[in-house]
This record gives sequence, C-alpha cells and structure tokens, in this order.
Amino acid sequence: MSKTLEQSINKPRLSFWEIWNMSFGFLGIQFGFGLQIGNVSRIFQNLGASIDELAILWIAGPVTGLLVQPIIGYFSDRTWHPTWGRRRPYFLLGAILACISLIIMPNSPALWIAAGMLWIMDSSFNIAMEPFRAFVGDKLPTEQRTLGFATQSFFIGIGAVVASLLPYIFANYLNISNEAPEGVIPDSVKYSFYFGAVAFLLAVAYTVFTTKEYPPDDIEAFEAEKEKTRGLGQTFAGIFGGIFEMPKTMIQLAFVQFFSWFSLFAMWIYTTPAVTEHVFGATDAKSALYNEGADWVGVCFAVYNGVAALVAFLLPVIAKMTSRRMTHMICLFLGGLGLISIYYASSPNMLLLSMIGIGFAWSSILSLPYAMLVGSLPEERLGYFVGVFNFFIVIPQIVAATILGFLLKNFFNNEPISAMWIGGISFFIAGILCLIVNDVDDIALEA
Repeated sequence: MSKTLEQSINKPRLSFWEIWNMSFGFLGIQFGFGLQIGNVSRIFQNLGASIDELAILWIAGPVTGLLVQPIIGYFSDRTWHPTWGRRRPYFLLGAILACISLIIMPNSPALWIAAGMLWIMDSSFNIAMEPFRAFVGDKLPTEQRTLGFATQSFFIGIGAVVASLLPYIFANYLNISNEAPEGVIPDSVKYSFYFGAVAFLLAVAYTVFTTKEYPPDDIEAFEAEKEKTRGLGQTFAGIFGGIFEMPKTMIQLAFVQFFSWFSLFAMWIYTTPAVTEHVFGATDAKSALYNEGADWVGVCFAVYNGVAALVAFLLPVIAKMTSRRMTHMICLFLGGLGLISIYYASSPNMLLLSMIGIGFAWSSILSLPYAMLVGSLPEERLGYFVGVFNFFIVIPQIVAATILGFLLKNFFNNEPISAMWIGGISFFIAGILCLIVNDVDDIALEA
C-alpha cells in the first residue's frame, strides 16, 4: 500500500455535521456561479452583444480558472497558520473579492466593462473555490470522500436553485422591474446580484469559523520544503512543471472532464438565447417576452440544480452498489438525453423535464470525478494537482468559447438551439470514456 493511500485510509472519520460545516461555504460560492451562469449572457445581450459574440465574451471564465486555480493550489499547499490553517485564508480572500465584484457587475455601463468584470468576478470565485476541493482530501478518510464531495454537490445545488430563481422572484413576487432600456440592466438582476454578494460572503465565513484544519505531520520538514521552493524560478517550475507528473487516473479523468465541461459550457452560453428564441419566439433583448423567457431559463436552471441537490446523496449509494465510474457514466448519459430534448420542447413546462437528466449529470460532475481523483494524488501536493485538474474543465470551455460561435454562424444558421444537440452528443462521449478510468480508491476498498 502506498504512503498516500495509507494516510488517506487512516484519517479520523468525521461526523455528518462536521462534513456539513466544512462544505457549507460552497452554498455561497454557488450563489456567485449560479448568478453568473444564469444572467451573464442576458447582461451581455442587454448591453448590445450579438449571438455570435456571446461565446468569446464568456472566455473569461475558463481562462481565469486556467491561471488562478493551479496557482492557488500551489500556494495553499505551502501555507500553514496556527489560527487560519492552510486552505481557509484563500476561502475568505476569494469571498471578499467576489462580494465586491458581484455588486459592481450588474452596474456595468458598457459591454466592455461587463466583459472585464467577468474576468475579475470569475477570478474571485476561483480563489475561493479551488481550496474547497482539496479540503475534502485534507480532512476525510478514503471511505468518506464520496460523501464529502456529495455534500459539496448538495450545497452547490441548493445555492444554484436560489440564485437561479432570484430574478424571477424579484420580478414576480416583489414587483421589482424586470425590464430596462437598451444599455441598462434590469433592477431584478441587480438586486439578485446584491443578494448573492452577501450570501457568498456569509456562507464562506461560516465554514472558515466553524472548521479546523490538520497541521502538517512534520512542521519542520514542511517549512524546509517551503524554503526550497521560495525563489521565483522554483515557484514557476513548481506551478507548471508538475503538469508533466500527473498520475494515470488523473490523465484518464481528463478526457471525461473535457467532454463533460464542453457540454456544460455550450448549455450555459446558449440556453438563454435558445429558449427565448425557440420556445418563446423572442429575439429582442429589450422586449417583455424576451425577459420573460430569460427568467424562465432561471427557473429551468433552478430545477436542474434542485435535482442535483437531491441526487447528491443518492450517488454514494449507487456507487457502492456498482462503482463510481459506472455511476458517473449513467448520469452523463442522462445529461445528454436531457440536453438534446431541449431541441424538441414545444412549451416552457416541457423544458423542466429536460432539466431532470441534466441535474443527474451536474450532480455527478461536481462530485464523482473528484472522489475518483483524490485517491491517486500525493497528500503533500493535493491542492496543486486539484488545481491542475481544473485545466481539463477550462480547456474545453476555451474550445467551446472559441468554436461554438463559429459553428453556429457557419453551419447552423446562427440558431442557438443547435448548441443543445452539440452539447448532448459531447455528454455521451464523456460517458463512454468513463470506462477507461482506473479508480484507485475503489480497488483499495475492495481489497
């Protein structure tokens, strides 16, 4: 048995409420991501963006993840403070920056400013989020990791449900204006972002102040190793050189992640224009019908995130009966069916059925790849490799942002609904690739 696996198995088991507390911050993080996913295309269109410009404007998200996550992972592995621990300083810093950027984003007076704010906002989200993935590996033994990531998925689902519904709630129940002239963001969206900013900060702060971290096994060795990598050259080599040292399981999961996240990015970019045009028959971003359709997209996203939250605690049960890779494959297939079925929806309510399959896929994507990954990683570089793993989330998003607009414009008559078919097929490919994954923890637990 390897040293890494032995360390993982021998960690003390935590109670359900300890796992709850350490995962609660993801509720706030998903408020940020949920508002971004559900409203950024809408904000861009309100500020004058065309359909074929949306994908490239969204490229900020994946690029910031590509740069920020491995850097934060690298430095959090080398951080230790007796009071604040290893990962929690980054949680709190990211939450403060995210709170500020969420308040500024819906007040952008021009498209270029909104595009720039997306870069800042997404960087802040990534600073807070990346250490949370490593947190599960830091604190939980092997047999509790699937539950740990499933609990994160639960909070992600709940946070995204509320965040997705906020514009609809403000417009329909609190009588806040849902329309605005060209170049102005509706008040319903603005107030949603303000609410999300506060929720983000409070939820992350709850985890920071209710959870403790384990110190390094050998403080002197930890400090000595940190000193060896303190120079700029060593730091640069440490951040980017480790890419060539990825474990086999991580490489196998990279292919699964690529096609999974290509699908998700296609959905996030194009669901609003696809639904407003294909189901509601509206293309003018200033019209009441368009904004009604955009609000309904928020409801749809709330449904798939709600399904994801409910499914989160079912996944460990199914995985125990079968395996994690088979469970992930099934969920990805359901996601593919759900995404393709949007093309055939003839009414708003039919879209809600499509969201069920997408919810299964989303819940699994948020938990099972990470549960399979961390067992193959060295403990002392856990944060770094989890950050590098993000490459295989953001690279497909960069590819999607680069080619989807071109494909729709040149091959699909600029119809955004076609992106749902493209995403669905990509989900099926990701599901098939699950069969090549070597799940180290599954093998160890069976032994």
